[in-house]
Amino acid sequence: MKAWYSESLGYQLLRAARLHRTRAASHLSEIGMHPGQETVLLSLMENDGQTMTALAEALGVKPPTVTKMVARMSSQGLVNRTSVESDRRSFTVFLTQAGREKAASLKKLWKQLEKEAMSNLDERDKKRFARVLGQITQNLASADS
Repeated sequence: MKAWYSESLGYQLLRAARLHRTRAASHLSEIGMHPGQETVLLSLMENDGQTMTALAEALGVKPPTVTKMVARMSSQGLVNRTSVESDRRSFTVFLTQAGREKAASLKKLWKQLEKEAMSNLDERDKKRFARVLGQITQNLASADS
């Protein structure tokens, strides 16, 4: 007998998100990255040279989380941290050449993951799904306010 919640949209959304994250982790490990690091690379590709605070805001995480991720990525040679001249306690994060190369691999990986996830959907359904998912995200984000 199926549990009542297993057919709810919320449960299906959670299950899809977990499976997507698991598949993403598998792909990321192929290029030597850990889950979460891809968001840092993608954010820096869009806007290199962000402060740690700005990066945390862009990623929607707390500053200590970014500090850990950036420290790990710095030790992997993917990013550099430089102190801000006006405030020695603040750091700006930049991609290294290795980080840019990894980001190029990441773009291919991300396209592959999306292809896997959306393989049986036509373009119209993909657009509708993106719109509905965006609305769900907006609804949940505004529920906190």
